[in-house]
Amino acid sequence: MKPAEQSSISQVKKPQLEIPKTKLVGLKKEKEVTNQKAKLPQPTGWRILILPFKMKEKTKGGIIMGQDTLEKQQVASQCGNVLAVGPHAYQDKERFPKGPWCEVGDWIMFARYAGSRIKIEGGEVRLLNDDEVLATIENPEDILHEY
Repeated sequence: MKPAEQSSISQVKKPQLEIPKTKLVGLKKEKEVTNQKAKLPQPTGWRILILPFKMKEKTKGGIIMGQDTLEKQQVASQCGNVLAVGPHAYQDKERFPKGPWCEVGDWIMFARYAGSRIKIEGGEVRLLNDDEVLATIENPEDILHEY
């Protein structure tokens, strides 16, 4: 590679990932969330990085859920927050004539076991293809989460 090509490649800025400040995927402290930004994979191509929704540890009736139950629910979760979108996601004008189905920061729904699950410290993230998004939602707590 020529020196001029190397300098132009190194000047390309990578988008910064913003993790929502809500309690998701078992990330317990805001310090942990800040440390996670550097460890998250950046989606390539038409993929989307999702942070799955984690239900509350205590039910409305006051029952405290076990850690195993919470982990099983997280794996089977159908809701998540969009953390990053790959550079080619939603670029095909034939498949997506009205533009992107979701954007960074949106809550989305996807098939129960869709995408690739990637374990990170404190939980997991998922990589979905752009066409695996089933719906956008306002609040994941409005959806009944069962596994």
